[in-house]
Amino acid sequence: MKTRLFCTLAACVALLLASLPVFAHHSFAAEFDVKQPVTLKGTVTKVEWTNPHVWIYLDVADEQGNVQHWQCENGAPNALARMGWTRNSLKAGDQVTVEGFRAKNDDKTANARQIILPDGRKVFSGSAEDGGPGKFKESGQ
Repeated sequence: MKTRLFCTLAACVALLLASLPVFAHHSFAAEFDVKQPVTLKGTVTKVEWTNPHVWIYLDVADEQGNVQHWQCENGAPNALARMGWTRNSLKAGDQVTVEGFRAKNDDKTANARQIILPDGRKVFSGSAEDGGPGKFKESGQ
């Protein structure tokens, strides 16, 4: 009987510990700066369609023509799928424009809010529920 109780408690503790990363999600304000908007025009080099966020990697030429490697955090795969995105919406080689906000640590990381696709369509790519500026706040409405 004691062995069964111990195994049950151990299983409960293991499940609790395994679920902790779910609660570790950060807010927009913890990592990104609303006072540092950025517009990146570049070539998609890689797309990671994984939880908790989709990441898009870009090669962007600076004013001197030097290539900078940027990474852009987007919303969760499930949220993007509900907006019509698929794993194939962007692919390596696509020319896109990403509008978003720089990371506070000033590296080449941004939180994408809107992406202008190769065909000219503008699509929302961020999560307004993360404490960051929503699409209505950004447009001044």
